Amino acid sequence: MHDIERFIDGFSRFQQHYFDNTPGLYQSLKQGQHPSTLLVGCCDSRVDPAQLLGCDPGDIFTIRNVANLVPPCTSGRSHHGVSAAIQFAVDQLKVSRIIVLGHGQCGGIKALLEQRFAPDAEDDFIGNWVGIAEPARVRVEAAMPDASDADKRRACELAAILVSLKNLQSFPWVKRAMESEHLSLHGWYFDLDAGALLAYSPRSDAFLPLVCPLDVR
Repeated sequence: MHDIERFIDGFSRFQQHYFDNTPGLYQSLKQGQHPSTLLVGCCDSRVDPAQLLGCDPGDIFTIRNVANLVPPCTSGRSHHGVSAAIQFAVDQLKVSRIIVLGHGQCGGIKALLEQRFAPDAEDDFIGNWVGIAEPARVRVEAAMPDASDADKRRACELAAILVSLKNLQSFPWVKRAMESEHLSLHGWYFDLDAGALLAYSPRSDAFLPLVCPLDVR
């Protein structure tokens, strides 16, 4: 019950802040949402995007899933939750940017590297899902076969972001928006160990600091 009470108290603080102290925001949001950014993040409880980035309600349209992955565009009548949310954000909300936000110590990437699942089994949803990042695993294993498990995991976390950025461009509505220069794609990485934020630079083909750790500022 302790957690439930915390959640209820938390909502009371939220209510006090947004509906009493500063009611203007939700008066506006009652008319609809107009976020400028779609963020694809991990469902890991330690990396809430709105908390990490200091966002107010309405600032970001968020998709969260295991290992912050974007699947490639595929046809078919099965349920495509991530793809539908991307389409809604780009086609309906007209977001101007998409950020894929990866993070350190990712359990989904750890599962991919350790291959502790049976991806061909019908009910192995985790293995099938993290298999989206298989190109990242293959790339890391080939490039650094003798590296430590920790180094491989970090490299795969970063490489998986690039896989998702590539997959985003397989969606026709994303491609059209990029070609008309109405949409930009960004790969970010929250270094959970150092408390830093990195961003992928296509020019450097590397993740470079956006916000450095506190001890090096």
